[in-house]
Amino acid sequence: MQDLKQRSALVTGASAGIGRAIATRLSQAGAHVVLAARRKERLEALQAELPGSEVMQLDVRDRKGVEAALSGRKFDIAVLNAGMARGVAAIQDGKLEDWDEMLDTNVRGLLAVLRTVLPGMLERESGDLLLLGSVAGRQVYPGGNIYCATKHAVRAIYEALRLDAGGKGVRFTTIDPGIVETEFSEVRFSGDREAAAAVYSDLRSLQPGDVADAALFALTRPAHVNIGEIVLWPTDQGSTRDVHRGRA
Repeated sequence: MQDLKQRSALVTGASAGIGRAIATRLSQAGAHVVLAARRKERLEALQAELPGSEVMQLDVRDRKGVEAALSGRKFDIAVLNAGMARGVAAIQDGKLEDWDEMLDTNVRGLLAVLRTVLPGMLERESGDLLLLGSVAGRQVYPGGNIYCATKHAVRAIYEALRLDAGGKGVRFTTIDPGIVETEFSEVRFSGDREAAAAVYSDLRSLQPGDVADAALFALTRPAHVNIGEIVLWPTDQGSTRDVHRGRA
């Protein structure tokens, strides 16, 4: 088991949900955590709970801002978690602005951070790059279309990393969860809390801490062990479209 003390960890999307939970676990394990997200107030509130952590207000969609904030920084761990979904319309009824928002955040934003932090890891021949994917990157479901496409892209990027940058001391991991109870659905439904609550109703969903536990496990393995792909399902979710309710 690797000790995370004195290691520097960047977590994007750290202001809520899975990112917040992962940042908390890493800090508790002794890492110096850089909390990166758009909502500075939330980051500052989390920083107060995590002694030694650092706030970085960052929008991954802003490529120049990403380069300015991260260039020259040394990170032993980078958790590329920032992501979102918008809408559940059929593809023929989808809104281009919703598609742009998902592509800019989930794919282009991830690539902007990756391209900035990875070269330093390769130069040092050590580091962990953890991508937050989704089971939506493995199975498409009705209304998921472009969101699923972005998560399929994340999976392809993970596989490309193993080919292009493998064998140089850097480990690559993707965690692909099923339904996790976070603000994700509220964002997807543009603030409609009733619609968001229905996603998790009468279902024993995964919790952000479950994903954080998986991340901590992967990041603390011995250096010669790379936990490449972790898929997490709620016990009551059979696939991206098959959910068994009534046991919550």
